[in-house]
Amino acid sequence: MAAQFMNRIGQLGLGVAVLGGVVNSALYNVEGGHRAVIFDRFTGIKEHVVGEGTHFFIPWVQRPIIFDIRSQPRNVPVITGSKDLQNVNITLRILYRPIPDQLPKIYTILGQDYDERVLPSIAPEVLKAVVAQFDAGELITQREMVSQRVSQELTLRAKQFGFILDDISLTHLTFGREFTLAVEMKQVAQQEAEKARFVVEKAEQQKLASIISAEGDADAAALLAKSFGEAGDGLVELRRIEAAEDIAYQLSRSRGVAYLPSGQSTLLNLPANIAQ
Repeated sequence: MAAQFMNRIGQLGLGVAVLGGVVNSALYNVEGGHRAVIFDRFTGIKEHVVGEGTHFFIPWVQRPIIFDIRSQPRNVPVITGSKDLQNVNITLRILYRPIPDQLPKIYTILGQDYDERVLPSIAPEVLKAVVAQFDAGELITQREMVSQRVSQELTLRAKQFGFILDDISLTHLTFGREFTLAVEMKQVAQQEAEKARFVVEKAEQQKLASIISAEGDADAAALLAKSFGEAGDGLVELRRIEAAEDIAYQLSRSRGVAYLPSGQSTLLNLPANIAQ
């Protein structure tokens, strides 16, 4: 009896283990930020999109295909030409995600690597079409407008393939070597022109100052001539006396200068033999 009971217990355990394995193989999980599409061997891709959580499927007959519906970044470098035929290197940064309801269509037409199939083709096409409408200078001064135009056109194109572009931005914008050298030469020429203009203005100001100074000297000479004519030699004598007073004042403040009265023979610190 005991042996039969243990045998039944073993058979029951084996059955439970087999049943558990079958049930476990028929379960799959859809993580947060993901969706699943079911492929059926008899009916193909089902139109129903499975949400997050744990779900059942028929092993061997059905197979779940998991998609990440969170926003993902991608950089698309493009070399194109501007309106004035300048080479432009642009890097486009895109945040994209698939539309959940369009996942069956995306998988049927494009597969799970839909981004690799679509973005490298539509992004350069749209970017080249927009950049060709602006010249090199406008691409710098109107960069925000260029970004908006690219965003509008690219969003419409991406929607046709079943995914959304959350953000589009121009992260890198450079020009060819020839254009860069031309810009540098233009800046140098502008600086030289500004320098030449400054030199011309300085010369004109100096010329104007010389004219004003000459006019002042002429007016002063005319006033002196008028004064001489009215006062005669008295004005000259007054100026002579004032100059003599100024010279005497300056000499009186100097060390080693002595005054000798006129008409006297005064000897200062002379040796005795010389004085005799």
